[in-house]
Amino acid sequence: MKRVAYSVETKNKVIEMKIKECSTREIMDQLNIRSKTQVDNWWKWYRNGETHRFNQQIGKQYSYGKDKEELSSEEALKLKLKRLEIENDIFKKVQSIGKEVVPEIVVELVNELKNKYSVKLILETLNIPKSNYYRWKNKVSKIDEVEIKIKKICKDYKFTYGYRKVTALVNKAFKEAINHKKVQRIMQKYHLNCKVRMKKFKKPGSAYYRTSNLVNRNFRAEKPLQLLLTDITYLPFGKSMLYLSSIMDAYNGEIIAYKIGPHQNQKLVNDTLNQIEIPKDCVLHSDQGSVYTSYEYYKLCEEKGIIRSMSRKGTPADNAPIESFHSSLKCETFYLNSELNSSNDIVIDIVENYIKNYNKVRIQQKLGYLSPIEFRKLAA
Repeated sequence: MKRVAYSVETKNKVIEMKIKECSTREIMDQLNIRSKTQVDNWWKWYRNGETHRFNQQIGKQYSYGKDKEELSSEEALKLKLKRLEIENDIFKKVQSIGKEVVPEIVVELVNELKNKYSVKLILETLNIPKSNYYRWKNKVSKIDEVEIKIKKICKDYKFTYGYRKVTALVNKAFKEAINHKKVQRIMQKYHLNCKVRMKKFKKPGSAYYRTSNLVNRNFRAEKPLQLLLTDITYLPFGKSMLYLSSIMDAYNGEIIAYKIGPHQNQKLVNDTLNQIEIPKDCVLHSDQGSVYTSYEYYKLCEEKGIIRSMSRKGTPADNAPIESFHSSLKCETFYLNSELNSSNDIVIDIVENYIKNYNKVRIQQKLGYLSPIEFRKLAA
C-alpha cells in the first residue's frame, strides 16, 4: 500500500476529535485516513507529550526526535509544559488519596489516568520501573479476586461467620492458601465482620446437685451417641410463646432430636427423648430444670439405660455447647432480621430450616471446618 503523508493540521484535528471521545472509525471516515495504526500513533505521541513528532517525515518514526537538539525552542517548551501538566495531575491524585505511593496506589493511579496519558509516561513521572508496575498489578488483581470471594461468602452466610470460618471457605476456593490475618483485615476494611452478640453475665448460684455433674465441662466424645446434651430455650417471636427442646450429640455438635411446643412441660422433654434410639450407658447432660429433675424423666432415662448428668444450678457454662447452639439460632435468624417475627407457623418453619442447615451445611472450626454431618460421615 502506498504511504500517504498527512498534514500537521489533520493530525491536530485527530487529537481534537479523540479528546471529544470520537471513535477511531468515525475519525478515519470523516478525515479520510486509511490506517487505524496512524491514528493510534498520533494519539500516543500526544499523550506522551511528543507532538513535535507530528512534523516528522514518513519512515522516520523511530529516529525522529531522539536528539533533543533537533527540537525548536517552541516545541521543547511545549514538551516541558506537557510533562509538568502530567506531573501536576498525577501528584494531585496522590494528594487527594492521602496515602504514600505504595503498589496498590500506583495501580489505582494508572487505572484512573491511563485514558489521558500513556502508562509509560505515568510510570516515568513516578520514577517506577515498568516491570515493578506489572508485578504489582498482578498482585492487586489477585487481592481484588480474594476480596470479591470474601464479600460473597459473608453475604451468602448472612454475616454470621467470623474470619476463621471465612478463611476456611476462601482456602477451599483458591489453590494458594490465604492467611487468616489477611482475611480479617479485608473483612474489617469492608465492615463484613460477624454480627457480635451481647455477652450475658450471670452470677452462679450455689452448687446444688440433683444428679452428679459427670461432664464437668469436658464435652469431648470419642464416638457418636456417647455424650448427649439437652436443653430448652424460649422462642418469643410468634403470636404466642413457643419452646424448643433439643438434644445435641457432643461428638460432632449435631442436633439429633428436637421438639417445638407451646408449653414448657414434661411431655415436651419426654417426646424429644423418645425420638431417638440411644445405646445403654450413654451420658445425657442437662441443667437442673424441673422437667429434668422430675420423676417421669428419671424413669424414662432409667428405662433407656441412660446415665444422667446435671449442671450446677445457675451455671449455663456447664452446658455450653447446646446453650451456644440456641444462642446462634436466635442471633442468626430472628435477631438478625426482626421482620422474621411473625406467625407461630413461620417461626417453626424458620427453626426447622435452621437446624437442617446447621447439621448439613454450617461449618464449625472445631470440626476442621466441616458441617456436623460431613464430620460424622468422614469419621465413619
